[in-house]
Amino acid sequence: MIRLLVFLAVVFALGLGFAWLADRPGDMIVTFNGYQYQITLMVAAVAIVAVVAAVMIVWWLIKSLWNSPYTISRYFRVRRRDRGYQALSTGMIAAGAGDGALARKKTKEAAKLINSDQEPLINLLDAQASLLEGDHKGAREKFERMLDDPEMRLLGLRGLYLEAERLGDRNAARHYAGRAAAVAPQLAWAAESTLEELTERGDWDGALKLVEAQKSTRQIERDAANRRRAVLLTAKAQALVDSDPNAARTAALEANKLAPDFAPAAVIAADLVIRQNDVRKGSKILEAAWKAEPHPDIAELYTHARPGDAVLDRLNRAKKLQELKKNHAGSSMTVARAALDAQDFATARREAEAAIRMDRREGAYLLLADIEEAETGDQGKVRQLLSKAVRAPRDPAWVADGVISERWAPVSPVTGKLDAFTWRAPMERLGRLIDSETDAAVPAITAAPPAAPAEKAIDIVADAPAEKPVPANGGGKDEAVAEAVSEAETTGRGSELPPLPDDPGVAPEEEAEKSPRRFRLF
Repeated sequence: MIRLLVFLAVVFALGLGFAWLADRPGDMIVTFNGYQYQITLMVAAVAIVAVVAAVMIVWWLIKSLWNSPYTISRYFRVRRRDRGYQALSTGMIAAGAGDGALARKKTKEAAKLINSDQEPLINLLDAQASLLEGDHKGAREKFERMLDDPEMRLLGLRGLYLEAERLGDRNAARHYAGRAAAVAPQLAWAAESTLEELTERGDWDGALKLVEAQKSTRQIERDAANRRRAVLLTAKAQALVDSDPNAARTAALEANKLAPDFAPAAVIAADLVIRQNDVRKGSKILEAAWKAEPHPDIAELYTHARPGDAVLDRLNRAKKLQELKKNHAGSSMTVARAALDAQDFATARREAEAAIRMDRREGAYLLLADIEEAETGDQGKVRQLLSKAVRAPRDPAWVADGVISERWAPVSPVTGKLDAFTWRAPMERLGRLIDSETDAAVPAITAAPPAAPAEKAIDIVADAPAEKPVPANGGGKDEAVAEAVSEAETTGRGSELPPLPDDPGVAPEEEAEKSPRRFRLF
């Protein structure tokens, strides 16, 4: 647009100049070689312009003839390059589609038409063709050659990382990922693998720096970065509890500030604060975490924050937690445990039953069994409650990749993933769950046993083993649960009727032949 305006301005200026000359008549006399030439001023101006235009045209023709060899060679070079890029494009599409033969063919064609130093994508296509052909060793060699080229270094590291993952060599994979993360922390695959390596060997400071780099490059969102920092700071505080309590407290408080609803951070922060005789601040931390998400560890530390408190004081603190989170099974369970310790059986029973109504869990039935045993000692009711506990859903626990842990851990012991443990109920138990407050009795048809003689009955009673008493302190709870399960299994086996002798049943071969065949996809 600017060039067009400049051209129009020049043409307009020339027009004005010629108009100016036309309005002022005059003659020009030129004497050359004994001759005298007289022309008007306008003719002289037109002749000068014509001469200049002729000189420019001649100069352009001479320059074009002089540069014609270079122009012709450039034309063929551009045509050759276009063919090479077309082959490279076709080869990349073939590699993406999994056509190794076509990818290899186009790789050779592109290498002939384009220099690999000029176009690095030829090296990538070559390595991809080797992978499709199954030549993993050749592909690794090509990825290693890419490390010498600054432009292709990250691509080579990525290829070597994937090959190491395929071979199961985690150390080599993390080595390549670490080199890539040092150069480009915005790469997700490199940062995640390096983060797993740092957390596995306990380098929490290095992991925090990496998370901060991810946050600065906007690889992860702000909330996700804060969550990761809270987990790493909590793990750092756990590692420094014994060696450097002050640094552990600083890390724990920062973690609690980043994630107030994260129970492990709140527990360790409050514990470290309480250890330094600041019970009030520790209680506030626990109260805020309890409001966000009740957790048994929070309740345990809160009720026992003062070691010299009496059982009634601990009960009052448990009731204070209940006021913060009403109509919650965890609050009722906390008050029930504290009331049991204080021998307030009425309150303990009321709160335990309320917890069962809100959320039927194994722990609530076990707690109710402890209350029944401590208050009445009725072993029949205790066994009934233990049998319900066996069939009730399990209490929540820290679960990660199928591993159940009593304590929280920053990484998964299976995959090494950060923040893998979640507080939820394990799902591996199979069987019927409790659907109502009272179990429905299933009638069983059994034959009446024949009357035994009195003497034989006396012998049977004498030889029968004595029933094992359940300790009053609840220490034999697991044995009682196992005994209840064994009795239930024995009863189930005893209630089965034996097959009739005149009914041999169906042979397995005949049953297999009679059973209809079903379509199976795999």
